[in-house]
Amino acid sequence: MSNLGDRISAQRKISCVQLAKIPAPDFDLAMTLGSGQLFHWENVDGGFVGAIGDRPVYVEQRGESLLTSCQDEKLIRNYFALDHPLAEICASFPNDPAMNAARKFCRGLRVIRQPKWECLATFICSSMKQVAHIRQISRKLRERFGETRQIDPPSPRLRRGKASQTIDTFIVYTFPSAERIAQSSEKELRKCALGYRAKNLLATARLVANRDVDLGKLTALSDVDLRARLCELPGVGAKVANCVMLFAYERLRAFPIDVWIERVLRERYFPRARKLNAKRLQAFTQKYFGDHGGYAQQYLFHHARTTKRKRKGRSFVTISGVR
Repeated sequence: MSNLGDRISAQRKISCVQLAKIPAPDFDLAMTLGSGQLFHWENVDGGFVGAIGDRPVYVEQRGESLLTSCQDEKLIRNYFALDHPLAEICASFPNDPAMNAARKFCRGLRVIRQPKWECLATFICSSMKQVAHIRQISRKLRERFGETRQIDPPSPRLRRGKASQTIDTFIVYTFPSAERIAQSSEKELRKCALGYRAKNLLATARLVANRDVDLGKLTALSDVDLRARLCELPGVGAKVANCVMLFAYERLRAFPIDVWIERVLRERYFPRARKLNAKRLQAFTQKYFGDHGGYAQQYLFHHARTTKRKRKGRSFVTISGVR
């Protein structure tokens, strides 16, 4: 039986599914899913199992193509932002040593288009948490309040020439809707290792479930108004709001500043500055990184976090506010 780790269990089954092939040039699937944008995809024998909304999906990369259990090519292309002109985006980055190193290291990394409620709820849960803890919270929320979905395994004939064998069916749990969370209690949510975040998640879920906040209609707002409206929600500050803007609303100028990014900015862009507050950093990033600042942020973040982890020889990551 496959060991799928955090959120996914398996059952023994012999039937299998044929994989659709989708062109995906200039894309690194593993790097994108491991870059701290989201926390529920699991590596399964070289591929990944997760959910896109309420749809269970298996996906693997083969060269410049994706092989996936999802037959809806439009859904896959949209979710993984395969339409983003990545070469043009990267060419728009500032020409400086820190950015150049990050761009080279993160080649093929794309900013995923996440479901709005799932993204908002996940980042509310992320405050002051390590990546491993966020994954645990996501898994517990999905298992306790989400819905069960199944994916038959990919055909052995399409899996790198492996011989036919008994294969597992993948069991995936979707992220619970705002309505389902709203029906729970703070006590129940605390059982998912949320701590004080349970109160904020519950309050925001009830606002969304009661239509006091329509996440879909917020799309029409300007960046300034969208950020301000998100910050009115329980558990959402500027850093979480910028993450939601970037990953759920595709506001590619949004530049979340967490401890990793603040460290990069201070060390690489303001090495001699004595007085450097959040307002000054935010103003600098908006002007300096421009229209694709969110992509620049993600590249700087992933490069800094990954290289630091390699130097330490361990995978401990501290999360503050955003991640």
